[in-house]
Order: sequence, then structure tokens, then C-alpha cells
Amino acid sequence: NGTMKVFSVKNERRTTPHKGGRTALLLLPAAAFILSAGACSSRSDPFDSVSELRSNILVGRYNNISLVAHAVERENPYAADGYCREKTPLAEIRLSAPSGMDYGLSFSYGEKDYGGDMSFDNVRAEYFYSCTLDLSEASEITFTVTWEDGSAEIPAATVRTENTLSAKEVLEKVREAESEKFSSMTDRNGFAGEIYLRLIYEDAPYYYVGIIDRNGDILALLVHSESGKILARREM
Repeated sequence: NGTMKVFSVKNERRTTPHKGGRTALLLLPAAAFILSAGACSSRSDPFDSVSELRSNILVGRYNNISLVAHAVERENPYAADGYCREKTPLAEIRLSAPSGMDYGLSFSYGEKDYGGDMSFDNVRAEYFYSCTLDLSEASEITFTVTWEDGSAEIPAATVRTENTLSAKEVLEKVREAESEKFSSMTDRNGFAGEIYLRLIYEDAPYYYVGIIDRNGDILALLVHSESGKILARREM
């Protein structure tokens, strides 16, 4: 059904670091953080231990070209070990388009211009561009895509609706539903682990929540984006 289809999206599984430093084919992505001075580990509020956050997705289409823009906050280095550090806001734009050509991308946001040449991702067979930019509150952006003998303007709109819960609201509902898990990972210093929290989209928006302990073990959850109900659960 549609729910399980979203929870097994292949391109969410390919490049996720897993414990032991190996790249694992996880159910959905995982991201992680090494403890450092000023890091966000051992906080009393689990939201402070979110080491990767995808809070917004914008999608657009022009003929046989599909564009998806993600608003992401992610730490560096990227290792699933149950610790987190400060995150950097990133705009990540992916383009599904006929291969064998060079594509350029440009757009404006917040009265500033962004863009450049797009790289080809051999794993996903998509074109890719990223920059340091916070798109978490963006509702619509018009992207200009250029290639050797043409160009197109592609309006991309957010998949969020007025009923979509915020990432923080979703995590609070997950904490209530998984109170035993969170209690087992909380000590006198606070929450002893890290969390991946991603808005995902296929036929509808959902949230992926990955809860990682200090051994690198992961509890992966698919969550309804409007009710906060857990739709699927897997331990890895």
C-alpha cells in the first residue's frame, strides 16, 4: 500500500552511514554526529539531539524534467554513533532529466541569487546542486534550469499543508508513543543518543524518525505527517 511504499523508498537507502563506519542499505536514511565541544549531545530535550533535520520539500515539474528541493540541516562529520554536533543549513536540489547533457541551475531566495553547474549523481542517476541556505520556510521558488540548447523555468511548491505537523511536534508525539525507548536512553545528563528527523514525500508527506543509541543501533519509524501516528516500526 502507499504507506509501506514510502517507508521503503530506495533512494532514501543508498548512502546512509551505519555503525562500524560501513555504508548500509537502511530502510531510510541515517545521519549521525561525533561529540565535540559545544555539541548537542546529552540534552534534556530530545529535539536538541536531532543530528539531521529535513523540514521542507519543494517539488516542481516541466515536461520530462522533475525537480525536488530539500531544506536540510546536517552535521559534519556524518557518522552514526549516537552523538551529535552543530548542524549547517543546506539547500539540496535534485533534478531528474535526460542524461548526457550538462545542466545549470539558478534561483533567487531572500533577495539573493544562487546557482551554478549541477553535478551528476551516478548512484541515483540524477543531477545535484547544493548550497548553504535555509529553505525551511520556503513555500514556492521558481528555479531556472539551463542546458546546451534550451532552458526552462520550473515553479516548485512545498509539499507541506496547513495540517502538516512541524518536526518538533512530530518528535514530541513520537516521544509519547515510544516513552519506554526514550526513558531507556535518558540518564542524569539528558538524552543519550541522536535522532534523524526527515520530512519525506512520495504520494503524500510523511516523517521518518530514526533514533540511534550509543551502540549505533537504530529504531526507524514512519510517522503520519498530520496525526503524528506511527505507521511502521523497525529496529536495526
